Amino acid sequence: YQRRVFFFFFFFFFSPSFFFFFTQKMSRTLQQEMAYITKASPHSYNIRHDFAPNMRVPGIVYVNDELSGLLFDELKHSVGRGDVGGFLPALRQIANVAALPGIVRHSIGLPDVHSGYGFAIGNVAAFDMNNPEAIVSPGGVGFDINCGVRLIRTNLMADEVIPVQEKLAQMLFDHIPVGVGSQGVIPTSSGNLAEALEMGMDWSVREGYSWAEDKEHCEEYGRMLSANPAKVSARARQRGLPQLGTLGAGNHYAEIQVVDEIFDRFAAKKMGIERRGQVCVMIHSGSRGLGHQVATDALMAMERAMSRDRIAVNDRQLACARIASVEGQDYLGAMAAAANYAWVNRASMTFLTRQAFGKCFNQSPDDLDMHVIYDVSHNIAKVEEHMVDGRPTQLLVHRKGATRAFPPHHPLIPVDYQFTGQPVLIGGTMGTCSYVLTGTETGFVETWGSTCHGAGRASSRCKARKNLSYQDVLSFLSDHGISIRVASPKLVMEEAPESYKDVSAVVNTCHAAGISNKAIKLRPIAVIKG
Repeated sequence: YQRRVFFFFFFFFFSPSFFFFFTQKMSRTLQQEMAYITKASPHSYNIRHDFAPNMRVPGIVYVNDELSGLLFDELKHSVGRGDVGGFLPALRQIANVAALPGIVRHSIGLPDVHSGYGFAIGNVAAFDMNNPEAIVSPGGVGFDINCGVRLIRTNLMADEVIPVQEKLAQMLFDHIPVGVGSQGVIPTSSGNLAEALEMGMDWSVREGYSWAEDKEHCEEYGRMLSANPAKVSARARQRGLPQLGTLGAGNHYAEIQVVDEIFDRFAAKKMGIERRGQVCVMIHSGSRGLGHQVATDALMAMERAMSRDRIAVNDRQLACARIASVEGQDYLGAMAAAANYAWVNRASMTFLTRQAFGKCFNQSPDDLDMHVIYDVSHNIAKVEEHMVDGRPTQLLVHRKGATRAFPPHHPLIPVDYQFTGQPVLIGGTMGTCSYVLTGTETGFVETWGSTCHGAGRASSRCKARKNLSYQDVLSFLSDHGISIRVASPKLVMEEAPESYKDVSAVVNTCHAAGISNKAIKLRPIAVIKG
């Protein structure tokens, strides 16, 4: 009973409704709200610095005409309900982030932006490490720390895979544990877990679950050196111990994909993609229950730190701490450890994927050329150097539902991609296309080297379950020649294409804005989900 009462008050006090009624007490019509938002270009809008209280910088949102309607509808519905219940609209969340101490230049919304916990999903913000007031916020990373995407190429062609498509889909489903509460097949002791939290993919290589060259094609080479496993709570470890090498549920998936279109042949060739019809595997997953617990633990600790340090925010979901504080450093150490866990998790599923393909085609994964093209993170905070007012400055860049997209010649991307820019993996929705983009110099300047991460939800999971039927979604996939294996039927409705924005519109906006360039388009032929 005491725990139920605690969680009731915890989530109530962290709700936007609480803040609205007891601090902001503001009410504007949609027309009044829209007066603060101006169109800056065919693919971007500016949010004035007085849209929300105490904004230190303006906001900018990258959306085209097709996507802007969804964004403004979210704001319209919020005005209609008086911000009672649910998350704040993404535009207001972007503005509230712009009011956080230490933020630099602007708060950024990317084309797949939609409302989330604290920060909007698709929100990027950078904080000056040299400013003693600057903060770190778990809401700017998300609960699924280092949720990310990995793309593995093969030398197989579609006409070789389609005859065994159903068999291969089933073998992948049998090899990779999926679903809520799924348990991994990678043997892990508490001692091994502690090493994995510290070493990331170096642990996977040592234990034989990764090829040595895999980590060369991962952000941070698959290991954040700032990880401090001692700051990961016993409860988080307990949740993470049985889940290593598992896909999870929700929007996580493993897909067998076929190259559908090549926009940049030079970049594609550098990635080992030679022609249309080539088969790849995309894996989308994160840090599972361990990362969720790390975020939950930090939010509770930071609430106390905010009171002590008198940090004022526009939304209590933006719980934060000074970067240099004990709470800030504890979170960054635990977050990095959870990020390492996520890389080990995707590496473990890569091992299982290679096994499944090897058995199906009676060839070794090496003979099938199953190399990692790249592995990206899209829920993370990292210390990076960027130019601010003409000077190189150390920034803590929060990317929530956003992908790093560094340009050609950047020292932190692999030598293979020095002339193309960093590969950026954009997963589509179940049954729709995915993309590989590359980073640009424009993006490095305008968005701190960031771009979109996927399609972004257009409707809630609850609404999707009400409006769609399980059989209709399965029929859609079958009509498009897509095999599916799913642990929970209700997830099929929640993750149907109708529940998301058009990923092509999202990617085209990024391409038109110059913050990333299109390189490859892939279409799915088999989907594995929780």
